[in-house]
Amino acid sequence: MFDMNDIILLFPLAITLHNLEEALWLPRWSRHAKRYHQPVKPGEFHFAVIVVTLLAYLATALFMYFPEQFVARSVFVGFLGAMIFNAIFPHLVATIFLRKYAPGLITGLFLNIPVNLMILAELKRSGLVEVREVVLSTVVVGVLLLLLIPKLFRWGSRLVGEYEMKEEGGTE
Repeated sequence: MFDMNDIILLFPLAITLHNLEEALWLPRWSRHAKRYHQPVKPGEFHFAVIVVTLLAYLATALFMYFPEQFVARSVFVGFLGAMIFNAIFPHLVATIFLRKYAPGLITGLFLNIPVNLMILAELKRSGLVEVREVVLSTVVVGVLLLLLIPKLFRWGSRLVGEYEMKEEGGTE
């Protein structure tokens, strides 16, 4: 009934909904999580979440067109695994420790984890990936995303800050 591409396309849908939930509520939430999370301004967070979402779309498209290509497959599979891990840490852990809902938890637990596990199971069943590749790809992509996100916040802050200064009539 569904082919592999139909199932794969659930990933960009799931990550978009997850990132939308975060974009709407995480910047305000981050002001209350100072001990565990640096406060983040809406503009810089929105920039970062848009870039990460676009990277997920790119990874999905490259995998759909080149499923046998090692790098395309590894990045896509790593993104799936990283988003599964992301639902648990930081979202679930932050909610437990702060005793306050961390934005992204619901979509992480009830959308990203089941969708991504279903995709990974289908890829494993079809022989496209092995568990070892999933684990290694998840670690590599997860670390790369962790390194990229602070840079995206900085770049977003610069872009938004320059835009806000121009809007307020400040100097360029």
